[in-house]
Amino acid sequence: MSHRAVIQALSGLLLGMLVAILSSTVVSTSLPRIIGDLGGSQASYTWVVTATLLATTVSTPIWGKFADLFNRKLLVQLSLAIFVIGSALAGLSQNSGELIGFRVLQGLGAGGLTALATVIIADIISPRERGRYMGLLGAVMAVGTVGGPLLGGVITDSIGWRWNFYVGVPLAAVAIVLLQKTLHLPTRRRDGVRIDVLGVALITGAVSLLLIWVTLGGHQFAWGSATSIVMVIGAVLLAVLFVVVELRVAEPILPLDLFRNRTFVLAVVASLAVGVAMFGTSVFLSQYMQLARGKTPTMSGILTIPMIAGVLLASTIAGQLISRTGFWKRYVVTGSAVLVVGLLLMGTIRYDTGWVPLSVYMFLVGVGVGMVMQNLVLVVQNTLPQDRMGSGTAAVAFFRSLGGAIGVSVMGAVLSSRVGTLTAAGMAELGLPTSGGSGTIPDLATLPAPVRTVVESAYGEAVGDIFLLAVPLAIITLVAVVFLPNAVLGTRSGVQQQTGSDEAGAAPVLADQLVDEAEAATALVPATHAAQDRRRDALD
Repeated sequence: MSHRAVIQALSGLLLGMLVAILSSTVVSTSLPRIIGDLGGSQASYTWVVTATLLATTVSTPIWGKFADLFNRKLLVQLSLAIFVIGSALAGLSQNSGELIGFRVLQGLGAGGLTALATVIIADIISPRERGRYMGLLGAVMAVGTVGGPLLGGVITDSIGWRWNFYVGVPLAAVAIVLLQKTLHLPTRRRDGVRIDVLGVALITGAVSLLLIWVTLGGHQFAWGSATSIVMVIGAVLLAVLFVVVELRVAEPILPLDLFRNRTFVLAVVASLAVGVAMFGTSVFLSQYMQLARGKTPTMSGILTIPMIAGVLLASTIAGQLISRTGFWKRYVVTGSAVLVVGLLLMGTIRYDTGWVPLSVYMFLVGVGVGMVMQNLVLVVQNTLPQDRMGSGTAAVAFFRSLGGAIGVSVMGAVLSSRVGTLTAAGMAELGLPTSGGSGTIPDLATLPAPVRTVVESAYGEAVGDIFLLAVPLAIITLVAVVFLPNAVLGTRSGVQQQTGSDEAGAAPVLADQLVDEAEAATALVPATHAAQDRRRDALD
C-alpha cells in the first residue's frame, strides 16, 4: 500500500479512536461535579472510572479472539456503535448507580476499539514502517486527551455536564461510514468455529471479583474479614478454572501458548505499570486540580496539557526514529527510566507546589508513557504469527487495562483513606474535631477559608502519596524492558503475510532502508539466524 492508501484506510479508524478517547476524557474534568450532583461518594467516583476499565479489561481479550475468527472491519464498527450508545445513555443517568451501569456499556465498546485498532494497523502497516504513522496516532491521542477535558470543562461550565456524553454521537456516525468506505481487509471468517463461552464467563468472573474486592476492601468490609477472604478465594478459583478450560478448548479466548513467547511475557509485565501510570494519572490529576488547587473543570483540562504534550512528542519522535533506524529497544528502555523519574517527582506534589515544577513532572510522565506504551505493542506484534495476532495484541491491552483498573481502585482507596485522616488531623488543629467526614466529594466554594485550606492540603498531599504507589511498578517495567529480546523489526504487513505476498509485491522499500535493516540485523545482539536470512534475501 502506498502512503496515501494507508492514510485513507486509517481515516475511519483514527476517527473512531478519536471518538472513543473524546467520550472517555470529556467527562474526566467534570467527574467531581457529576458525582457531587448525583450525590455520590469517593467510592462512587472511583467506581465510575473502574466500571469502564473493568468492562474494557474483561472484553478486550474476547474482541481480540473474535478478530482472529471474524470480519475485523465489522467488529470495529460494532464496538464503536456499542460505545456511543453507552455514552448517550450515561447522559440520562439520575444517580451514580445508573451512571456506573452505563459506563460498563461504554467499556464493552471501548474494549473492542482497544483491541481491534492496533490489530488492524498491524494488518496494513509492517512493524518497520509503523513508526511513521505514530505521529498520527499520537496526534489523535493528544487531540482527544487534551481536547476532551477542555471541551468537557466548557460544556460543564456552560450548558451542563450531561451534554458531555452526547458529544461523540455525530462523530461516531461519520467514523462508521468512513470505515465502510475506506477500510478494505481480506475476509477472516472461519466456518465451524465455536466460541469459548465458558472461558468468557470464567475470565469475566475472576477479573470482576478481583476488582470488586480491591475497590470495596477497607471500606464496606475489612481486608481480613470473611467477606474479603471469600472474594479472594473465589477469584483465584475462577482463575484456575479458566486456565484449565483454556488448555482444553479448541479456540481459547486467551491462548496460553502465548506465554511461551518471552517477548510477550515481558511486555505484559511492563504493560501493567504503564496502565497504572496512564489511567491513574488522568483520573486523579483532575481531582488534584479541582480539590487541591480549586480550579474549574475547564482550567483542570488546560493545566494537564504538559503531560499530553509529553505523550505526543515522545510517541511521534520515537516512532520516526524507530522507522528510520530499525532500532527500538533503546527508546523503550529510556522511556521506562523517564517514567520512574516522573512518578517519583509526582509523588512530591502538594497543594502549593509551583506550576512550573508541576508541569515538568507531568511532562516527564507523559514522555515515559509515550515512549513505552505503543512500542510494547509493536514489539509483541513483531513476534506473533498471524493466527495469534488478534489474541496476542488484545492480551497485552488486557493486562495493561487490568493494571490500570486495579491501580485506580487501589489508588482511590488509599486516596479516600488518606484524605479522611489528613482532614481529621487538620480540623483538629483548628479546634474542630471530626470523624474524618462523610466520604462525599466536597464543594470547596461552600467551605470557610480555614476549612478549605485544610481540605485542599489533604487532597494535595494524598494525591502525591498515591503516585508513589506506582513507582515500584515502574521500576519493574524498567527491568522487564531491559530483558526484552532485541529482535529485528519485520518489513511485511499482516495482510501481506496472510495472502502470501512476497517482498517484491509489497510497497517499494528504499535501498538505504534495506541497508539499515542489514546493519541492524548484525548490530543487534543476539540476532537470530532467521532474521539475518530475511535481511540477506531482501538485499538480494
